[in-house]
Amino acid sequence: MAKYQQQCSFCGRPEKELKMLLTGINGYICDECVERAHDIVKETVDSKGKGSKFSFSKEDLPHPKEIKTFLDQYVIGQDEAKRYLSVSVYNHYKRLMQKPDKDDVEIEKSNIIMVGQTGTGKTLLAKTIARFLKVPFTIVDATVLTEAGYVGEDIESILTRLLQVSDYDVKSAERGIVFIDEIDKIARKSDNPSITRDVSGEGVQQGLLKLLEGSVVNVPPQGGRKHPEQKLIPVDTKNILFICGGAFDGIERKIAQRLNTRVIGYTSIQQSAHIDRNNLLQYIAPQDLKSFGLIPEIIGRLPILTYLDPLDRTALRAILTEPKNAIIKQYVKIFGMDDIALTFEEEVFDYIVDKAIEYKLGARGLRSITEDIMIDSMFELPSSGVTQLFVDLEYAKSKIETSSKLRSA
Repeated sequence: MAKYQQQCSFCGRPEKELKMLLTGINGYICDECVERAHDIVKETVDSKGKGSKFSFSKEDLPHPKEIKTFLDQYVIGQDEAKRYLSVSVYNHYKRLMQKPDKDDVEIEKSNIIMVGQTGTGKTLLAKTIARFLKVPFTIVDATVLTEAGYVGEDIESILTRLLQVSDYDVKSAERGIVFIDEIDKIARKSDNPSITRDVSGEGVQQGLLKLLEGSVVNVPPQGGRKHPEQKLIPVDTKNILFICGGAFDGIERKIAQRLNTRVIGYTSIQQSAHIDRNNLLQYIAPQDLKSFGLIPEIIGRLPILTYLDPLDRTALRAILTEPKNAIIKQYVKIFGMDDIALTFEEEVFDYIVDKAIEYKLGARGLRSITEDIMIDSMFELPSSGVTQLFVDLEYAKSKIETSSKLRSA
């Protein structure tokens, strides 16, 4: 009597021709049919816009106040920049959900540019808002970008990062958000572009135009220069929101010159008396960006312009201890992982803030100063068996003074 041979209930092939045959209650399925079924399900789910980790419904749409409230938990101050960011992101969500209407009104995207001194929180705002979003988000650095054919990264590499974050799902990437940091570093190097080839300045700005405006860009999925044989992926940037940030060091002089151009007569002198000379960035205008070195075409594609306030002593003191990811809380957690209870004398916080103001590094200075104070303890204590550490003002001063002497030696 012939032995009954099991076969796949879907394709009918016998077990001896298959790598694997899975047994069910009343049937069998082979490994190849499993793969085909998986592909069919994935295509069906993607076509309906469900199942993606970046999908959302109208009920999930966060309102601007909700976005700002989330930012307030991690970033101290900068209310103006938070409001602009919150509204821009909210409108971006709505653009993604818009459907063709009878009036044919199409909502256009409003790219945003943030100007602020170093250490005031531009990158932190971008990283924080990325936690809250349900769209792909990536941060890229403009300093490494050059024109195609020159040493550096091509402009299309911006979208390569977005594709990677989206798990190479083009549909998700085409509705993402890109934060371009250090946008001021690609300013035109000279008022006369014919003097020399400005491949990392005006050349990059010209290349960014098509991305910011909205066009189909062929993107190398693994970076263009190391893998020239790879197949390019077309990405439509029409629905990608671009947020740019930069320190624009020295732009205050451009603003001051513009504000003083009309100081003629008694009325003009009265108006100039109300200008806050300690925070000229609040008066920034598109013409100041043009004077700094951004070309008019790229300024026009970044219609929303906002600024970040310089950090005063009160803001720096709050940044040190209050946010969810405050620097002091991070060190307490680091020591807590070694079962060491870390506490500080209140005067230490004021001392760290004073030193940060002296170094003029903004919030980043707080981190470097605290690191100088804690580095020896982080090296010694994990292997010492100590369970408590109290940092007083005398200890903090001794560590900073020792560190300063070593650096100046």
